[in-house]
Amino acid sequence: MAKYRIAWMPGDGIGVDVMGAARIVLDKLALAAEYPHADIGWHFWRTEGDPLPPRTLELLKTCNCALFGAITSKPRDEAAAELIPDLQGQGFEYRSPIVRLRQLFDLYVNLRPCKAYAGNPLNFRDDIDLIVFRENTEGMYGGVEYHPLPDALRAALTAHNLRMDRYKDVPADEIAVTLRIITQGGARRIVRAAFEYAQKFGYPTVTISEKPNVLRKTSGLMVRAARAMAQAYPAITLQETNIDAQMVLALRHPTDYGVLVTSNMFGDILSDLTAELVGGLGFAPSANIGDGFAVFEPTHGSAPSLAGQYTANPMAMLITVKLMLDWLGEAEKAAALDAAIADVIRAGEVRTFDFGGTHTTLEVAAAVAARL
Repeated sequence: MAKYRIAWMPGDGIGVDVMGAARIVLDKLALAAEYPHADIGWHFWRTEGDPLPPRTLELLKTCNCALFGAITSKPRDEAAAELIPDLQGQGFEYRSPIVRLRQLFDLYVNLRPCKAYAGNPLNFRDDIDLIVFRENTEGMYGGVEYHPLPDALRAALTAHNLRMDRYKDVPADEIAVTLRIITQGGARRIVRAAFEYAQKFGYPTVTISEKPNVLRKTSGLMVRAARAMAQAYPAITLQETNIDAQMVLALRHPTDYGVLVTSNMFGDILSDLTAELVGGLGFAPSANIGDGFAVFEPTHGSAPSLAGQYTANPMAMLITVKLMLDWLGEAEKAAALDAAIADVIRAGEVRTFDFGGTHTTLEVAAAVAARL
């Protein structure tokens, strides 16, 4: 009898390919789960005007968590042009379904481990073990944007900040505004999650990486939240870096850092860099975690040109499955999967083309399953 109900969300592009790899491993692990299919992705945008249909949201409410492959996303005008003729000009506007999921289910922690597996020829170093905690629901990706700039908003901004005077002669349709909103509650809970993780897994430091010398209000709030939270974790050292400097420091001294925490856009950029230190996005998992629900996804995109060719590296997805097992409390299965992944990478006998091999996505997954 199924213990878990895990929404199965392949999406499109290579998302379908790597989800096939995930199923090979999950079946071998004999996880007591059922996997109801959930519609999400570019096909549903084109044919329904919604890449995340209401029926999918209702299904997710019946599940413990979701496993997600990848989806194609395009800028607004390009997305609108690809709607089927019956939907053209009907006012549909594309919005990232994964961003919507994060906000609708309040998945405020975006956990992005970057761990070097020995034997990976793409590693920058073999001793890197970084975890990026990215705030997932606020900041620059909060979706509060305007173009053209409404007159009422311009007037309000001008009344409260004289720096708006420099734009007084710029026409409204030539100004785009994205608001970077950070709340004290949002800052506090992401830094708490980072400290809790460091304490649980024995990391000696938590690094808050922001830009408070320029973004004084929003980054300043994040840094103050981290300093206050650090008082409750005296065994863990709080480090503070500016995000631009941190990009350099991560390259020069990657082993000086364990848990890093930052706001939404900074975390997106920082975690892509740290992923490159351990082999690239083909080895980069992620988890979107809330208080009672989570969505697990590799951080790579959909790579539509490679769809169906089964040449994509499945390791990011398989490590993502490991994160899901950890979250579900299946510690033994998670550890066994991690060891099997490490064995396959160390042996170097079965690899996809991106790190020097000729094997398919499913062949790599089968090799991992064989070691379980």
